[in-house]
Formats: sequence, structure tokens, C-alpha cells
Amino acid sequence: MIVFDFDGVLVDGMEEYWWAARSAVLRLAPDAAWLQDLPETAPEGFRLLRPLIHKGWEMVLAAAELGRRDLDLQGSLRDYAGALTQALARWSWTPEQLQQTLEQVRSEAIAADLPRWLARHRFYPGVPERLRRLTQEGADWSVLTTKGGAFAAAILAAEGLEPLWLKGHEQGSKPEVLMRLGDPGRPIWFVEDRLPTLMAVRATPALASVRCFLASWGYLGPEDRLGLPEAIRLLEPEPFAAPLARWP
Repeated sequence: MIVFDFDGVLVDGMEEYWWAARSAVLRLAPDAAWLQDLPETAPEGFRLLRPLIHKGWEMVLAAAELGRRDLDLQGSLRDYAGALTQALARWSWTPEQLQQTLEQVRSEAIAADLPRWLARHRFYPGVPERLRRLTQEGADWSVLTTKGGAFAAAILAAEGLEPLWLKGHEQGSKPEVLMRLGDPGRPIWFVEDRLPTLMAVRATPALASVRCFLASWGYLGPEDRLGLPEAIRLLEPEPFAAPLARWP
């Protein structure tokens, strides 16, 4: 069974990420006049931070921080975990509050104009066709994402794609979900674009048999391709499109 991450592997949703994060920030801090100057398109700082972002609430916090004129962006890139902790304290927000506001923004956008919301996402070239061929070849594929499951399902359904199963952030961390789904008689191939997530899988003894792939076309940091451990293979578009026997 092949398990795919969603954002950065199947879909490029950068436009929607920024739109939703910016909208959530403006809702959370309507009186912060300087936040009104946040651009409508994703700034370069957001694109640089995106490979480090793990969960949706972090996007909202990143958007708020990018509204600060005195933000030390390079410092945030060097110590992302520390920057998150400091930013939460600075804004007096909680991850739960940020996640809830983000999901409210998305739910309201879907209810108001689903086609417009869907149009803020695009599948990476060749991905829908490859997923359909997997189905035709009898290879099961599933989706494991830190996005809300209902949002990912809506995007897949609009393209006529139906995974064997789909698990969103509500189900727990990716290593936890993979452990619950493990079947000794059924190998798992896991395709992800976030290197720390793959490292966490590799560090979990119960998941030693999971075959890990780093999607080269996703939101990778500048050094993520370098010095990969033997157990994590870089997956380029050409072998991804090829028969499974030719995957690295």
C-alpha cells in the first residue's frame, strides 16, 4: 500500500495556505492595524518558512509574524521551534485557537463558494493521472495529511480521485497513524515532502519496515536533498510516473 502526504506531494496549495492564514490572522487580530498591510499573495518569507511548517496553525502564526516590521526571518529559519514558542507567547494565542480559526475560515469559504476555494489549489503535473494508473494496476493508495480530512477529501473528490482511506490531522501524528495501520503482511510505502516527518518515521522502531520516499517536487528546504540516510530515498518525477518496480 502506498501512503501519500497531501500538501506538497499531491497538491500545491500555496495560494490557499497564504489566503487562509492571512484571513485567520485578520480575524484573530482585527485591531492590529499593521496586519492590514499583509500582501494578498504569499510573500517570499512565507515560502521560505513553508518547508518547516508542520501543522495548519503554524501557518497562521507565520502570517502574523510576517506582519511584524522587526521580524528576524533568518533567526526564525535557524531556530524554527524556538521562534514558534516565542511567537505564541507574543500573540497570546494557543495552537488550538489558531487551528480552530483556520478551519472556520476554510469551512466558510467552502460553504460560500466551493469552486473558488478549490481553484486556489492545483495538483502537481501528472499526479492525478498517476494515481488513476495505480488504481488500474490494482495498487492501493491512501492519504495521510496534517490538513483537516474533510478539506483534503473535497479537493480529491473534485478531481474524481478516491483513496482507499484518508486520515487528517484529527487522527494524530503520522507515525501514530502508520503504527495503527501497520500490517506485517502488507508493506507500506510512504511518500512525504517534509524531511523531519520521514526522520520521525525512521526513528520509530515499530515502523522499521515502512519504505520512505522524499518527494523532490514538494516544499523542500535548501538542504533537504543532501546527505539523505540510506533508508530515505529521493523520489523524482520521472520514477514516480514509472511502474512501481522502477521506484528507487
